[in-house]
Amino acid sequence: MAFESLADRLQNVFKKLRGKGKLSPQDVDEAMREVRMALLEADVNFKVVKSFVATVKERSVGAEVMESLTPGQQVIKIVNEELTALMGNNPSQITNAGRGPTVILMVGLQGSGKTTSSAKLARYFKKQGRRPMLAACDIYRPAAIKQLQVLGQQLEVPVFSLGDQTSPVDIAKGAYAEAERQAMDMLIIDTAGRLHIDDQLMEELEAICAAVKTQEILLVVDAMTGQDAVKVTETFNERLELTGVILTKLDGDTRGGAALSVKAVTGKPIKFVGMGEKTDALEPFYPDRMASRILGMGDILTLIDKAQANVDLKKAQEMEQRMRKAEMTLDDFLEQMQQMKNMGPLDQILGMLPGAGKIKGLKDMQVDEKDMAHTEAIIRSMTPEERRRPQIINGSRRKRIAAGSGTSIADVNRLIKQFEQSQKLIKQFGQMGKGKKGFKLPF
Repeated sequence: MAFESLADRLQNVFKKLRGKGKLSPQDVDEAMREVRMALLEADVNFKVVKSFVATVKERSVGAEVMESLTPGQQVIKIVNEELTALMGNNPSQITNAGRGPTVILMVGLQGSGKTTSSAKLARYFKKQGRRPMLAACDIYRPAAIKQLQVLGQQLEVPVFSLGDQTSPVDIAKGAYAEAERQAMDMLIIDTAGRLHIDDQLMEELEAICAAVKTQEILLVVDAMTGQDAVKVTETFNERLELTGVILTKLDGDTRGGAALSVKAVTGKPIKFVGMGEKTDALEPFYPDRMASRILGMGDILTLIDKAQANVDLKKAQEMEQRMRKAEMTLDDFLEQMQQMKNMGPLDQILGMLPGAGKIKGLKDMQVDEKDMAHTEAIIRSMTPEERRRPQIINGSRRKRIAAGSGTSIADVNRLIKQFEQSQKLIKQFGQMGKGKKGFKLPF
């Protein structure tokens, strides 16, 4: 989970502060020493750590904190504000072209995830009602063009290509002309990477910039490379005047040093973060929301965004009515599971809930995708009547369902028991809500 080790360390520091009715300068010193160590172990740039800790310490020993009734909470508020400032305060928007398609040039080292990120970006803008086109300008890596074409086909986004015998500059110019002809309002250019930065790579990218007026030059870097990501950003920026950064693999980066250092060291904002391999696993970067996640305060706004984007509101409202009447069926159970899957990995969703890390057993809970697939297979092996009325499922039916789903009778029994328990819980909620407005689904 993103920032997991850093979040654990910081939350332990602040747990001690919350328990104190009054803070002394020595308490603040001790807390700041632990914060410094936590940030350094998270691979945050040393100069950034030094400046950050000095600022937080200066603000924390002021009268506003020391004379407060809740000094521990005040210090946490200051750390939250300074973490947000460190990552850029406000989310950075994409600059749009005044006329013609907005051109986004995707650059980076080999293996950073440029091609996949280009497709993710196209999907993101298409969901917003834009008309994106992808341009295949990586003529060196075997199958790079084919990879982009396959991704474009999956997303129903056009991909412009002239094969691997035409120069990337000519491909970019041809793509721009074609995007204009088809009235596309966005052109995302996937370029070649290298194992390391060299003049040939930079000259090619500079030539593309000269041939096609770009509104955005986004550097794609692997978050898990830590300080190397910051160095790569600095080097690319010296030649290309970057407008922003896309951090990939942030979901697997338990330290978070790159995310906390890039903006402070290079001045370049993080515009998007990759939170998984699928094409929908790209999120705009919100510094304030990320700071809240790090400090265990959750990220309800992103959770709401995901729910609104992936949950069918009409179906959710119909399900709510059935739940109020305790009429939930296994079809509803399956529908809920599908909508949760659409929102992303369950551990990421749980990480957005305030205080989720404090719930015993929740942090260490492993979500097995195979278990979810087995559950789906079992329900789909039932007849419509069995899904509506699980109480009719006798021994012979359970045997048939297990055989049809490729699972065991014990698996079928377990699912039915879980469903019966959830029905009882829903009935209790319904009784609690009698005479009142009742409960509503959170989306």
